[in-house]
Amino acid sequence: MTTTTAPFGRTLCAMITPFTETGTLDLDGAQHLAARLVAQGCDGLVLSGTTGESPTTTDAEKSALITAVREAVPDSASIVAGIGTADTRHTTDLAREAEKAGADGLLVIPPYYSRPPQDAIEAHFREIADATELPLVLYDIPIRTGIRVEPETILRLADHPRIVAVKDCSQDFLAAQKVLARTDLAYYAGCDEHNLALYAVGGTGYVSTVANVISGHLRAVLDTFDAGDTARAAHLQQQATPLIEAIMSAGLPGTTTTKALLTALNLPAGPVRAPLRPADRATTDALLRLHGALTTA
Repeated sequence: MTTTTAPFGRTLCAMITPFTETGTLDLDGAQHLAARLVAQGCDGLVLSGTTGESPTTTDAEKSALITAVREAVPDSASIVAGIGTADTRHTTDLAREAEKAGADGLLVIPPYYSRPPQDAIEAHFREIADATELPLVLYDIPIRTGIRVEPETILRLADHPRIVAVKDCSQDFLAAQKVLARTDLAYYAGCDEHNLALYAVGGTGYVSTVANVISGHLRAVLDTFDAGDTARAAHLQQQATPLIEAIMSAGLPGTTTTKALLTALNLPAGPVRAPLRPADRATTDALLRLHGALTTA
């Protein structure tokens, strides 16, 4: 059993943002999907993250999404709002709006494109953490931002009372363990292939894209591990690996593949926004076969 505190729960879904067929925000669909995810085992939802197409949603849409989802899920389900931009001032404004809309926490990336040095990244996070009363999750995803939040920077930021967690997409498993050993930060796996591995060394849980379509199965991995059946937990994680690979590592963004599969399952999703493009029929059919094989196993 892990001992790290779980400020937002263990099992979080990086929820897609549903759109209508004309490309507008589908708040009814978002409420339906959010309620379904929580009912199937998600402790919380991350809105307007990478999977939620945050670069192509407006500030007003982000706030409306938080408000709608907050109405649709019980108070026990946490809502973490993605508010990251390349502009510190804009990000602090989004933080305040997310707090007003009903978010329980904030997910913040380092400033992309500008690629500031680590002391400036640290100052960026501290300014945002000081802007509201909400707890903050540092989002380390250099493949998207072009810049690491270095372990030493995370160690310094751990002294801020509202910086409570890390969503780790660094692909640096050693660095994650070093920070875990030296802080009380909650570590969430941001790459589904690491869900069980990070949990087993003291991580808190996951923020999962693949949970949009197999939330119950992914929760069962952690529940089985906590019950002491580590071999069974490993088996469940391995069962999910083909679908994880197809969604996250098959040459298309996870948002694209997840929305394709959700649509094929008759669940709210809608199109992706440009510059993303929809998955083709062959990709969707392959995703359906893998999903069917897993859910009927």
